[in-house]
Amino acid sequence: MKAMILAAGLGTRLRPLTDTVPKPLLRVAGTPLIEWNLLLLRRCGITDVVINLHHLGALIEEHLGDGTKLAMRLSYSHEAVVLGTGGGIKRVEAFFGGEPFLVLNGDTLLELDLEALVRFHNGREALATMVVRADPDPDRWGAVEVDGAQRVIRITGRGRQDVTRAEKRMFAGVHVMHPRLLASVPSGRESSIIDAYVGEIENRATILGFEMNGYWSDVGTPERYAQVQRDAETGLITLAGRSGVGS
Repeated sequence: MKAMILAAGLGTRLRPLTDTVPKPLLRVAGTPLIEWNLLLLRRCGITDVVINLHHLGALIEEHLGDGTKLAMRLSYSHEAVVLGTGGGIKRVEAFFGGEPFLVLNGDTLLELDLEALVRFHNGREALATMVVRADPDPDRWGAVEVDGAQRVIRITGRGRQDVTRAEKRMFAGVHVMHPRLLASVPSGRESSIIDAYVGEIENRATILGFEMNGYWSDVGTPERYAQVQRDAETGLITLAGRSGVGS
């Protein structure tokens, strides 16, 4: 399986830190955020990864190179204009060779069993599987509603209205999908992959929710960035098992 890391965001909420350093290169325990996620992928055997870039993207490519130092194969998709989660993935559709692939955010720090996620996805023959997690206020993040059979039935209130019993979760920013999900995504234009999800849910496609319970932070604000650094210092999140970190 191949993977994509989304790393084209502007990181505006973390300014002035991100004025000169792209958010995925901000360090936690001495290691850039994006490397934490690359090593998470490598731990489950995924070594072919494409990374989309925009804001200060050349610095990310310069730091990571072709992936040799991480024993991985990295390629890049430079976006002159930010294409969003839909347009960005659509732009590199050919990279996946018509096979299911995994997507992560380059600026999210998490601990997740990716092999279990892929087994769950394959075992149910889903079109896509979204990693979800409990949160005291899921609506703040854009609630993902999951029924008793672990099917996603609504996202931000859109989707199937014929199912009433569901639990609200938040989307953790990790998903496995088949390229068929990209059929409705316009090429060369900014869009959200959530729109494609909603369309498939309305068409009764199998979109699943995989519940995670491990560590997660989107590192989206100075306060959360400071918190994840404290969490790393205390061992709440660790690079153990993700050896071979580049400097």
